[in-house]
Amino acid sequence: MKIAIQAVLWILIVFFSYKIYDSINGPINFNKTKNERYAKVIDRLKDIRKAQIAHKDVNGVFANNFDSLVAFVDTGIFTLIQKRDSSYLEYDKVYRIDMLREVIVVDTLGTVPVKDSLFGTSENYRNMAFVPISGVEDSTFHIEATIIEKNDFKVPVFEVKVAKDIVLFDQNRDLVKQENETISVDGVNGPSIILGSLTDVSTNGNWPTIFDAAKQ
Repeated sequence: MKIAIQAVLWILIVFFSYKIYDSINGPINFNKTKNERYAKVIDRLKDIRKAQIAHKDVNGVFANNFDSLVAFVDTGIFTLIQKRDSSYLEYDKVYRIDMLREVIVVDTLGTVPVKDSLFGTSENYRNMAFVPISGVEDSTFHIEATIIEKNDFKVPVFEVKVAKDIVLFDQNRDLVKQENETISVDGVNGPSIILGSLTDVSTNGNWPTIFDAAKQ
């Protein structure tokens, strides 16, 4: 009986020791995994942002689907221009004298493919639609673009996002739930990682600046 009681006590000691260890190290490991995965997702969102800004510069609006965005990177062309100040004399009929007129002259220097300008020799842009996390490679970002009115002007906007539940699919559910409720200046707030906005004129993400140091 004494041996049996000792065995049970040892089992309880091991069990509670593991629980204490897990309660301390669980959140530490979760945060490490979370930050590594967030960095990968945000890097891809930065590539999407580059492509979207270029799309708007060339076409006047943002792309509302990834097929169009990838096709644009494949075939799009930037026109290179140079602006310079200039002036000339023009006879003024009112004052009957030559008046100096200042103008801005726009020179076309040539063209360059969007792909070469934004991504060089990299082909990673072809996978822009997909969440770059092992285990959810078939999951895609949600993308949407529209036109909103701001200060009596119609302005193109876009939004790309992915739920944290997808990025942290295999992590502790209680810790993921806490992460979805994050409201902090140094955290990714809300249940999704988001680039852009459908209500404000913005191409920023909802992540803190710490994630902007690695890749621009």
